Amino acid sequence: MYDRILYPTDGSEGAEAALEHAIDHALQYDASLHVLYVVEETLPAMEAGAPDVLEALEGHGQEVIEEARERAVDAGVGSVQASVAAGSPYRRILKYVEESEIDLIVMGTHGRRGIDRYLLGSVAEKVVRTADCPVLTVRAENEKQE
Repeated sequence: MYDRILYPTDGSEGAEAALEHAIDHALQYDASLHVLYVVEETLPAMEAGAPDVLEALEGHGQEVIEEARERAVDAGVGSVQASVAAGSPYRRILKYVEESEIDLIVMGTHGRRGIDRYLLGSVAEKVVRTADCPVLTVRAENEKQE
């Protein structure tokens, strides 16, 4: 059913919660797992042209994807690809989906509500609304409603 699964991550708790689901699906369907970290180029420091900030964010992204890759390999996922990209997170995710012919996206949410969600937007929400493949969203334990 699924041959290629994308796990986009920003290293947050919400993204971490989704990793186990991504690994489980990759194992269940013997699918390759793609790990993607997007450095958001629209951040104020990026717009001000601070190359050190970009370098630091890319370095953090490398650490995040390497940790996720190691966890997937240790769990027995046979094929894991990991990469860091730059741009608008939801746009880069959708571009990766198209270029890599992804069958399923498994991603975390930040659990924003109300005015925060309206003002800041939600990468997960934009991906859910615009992706051509199924999207599984997972909340971090501390974000779940009781």
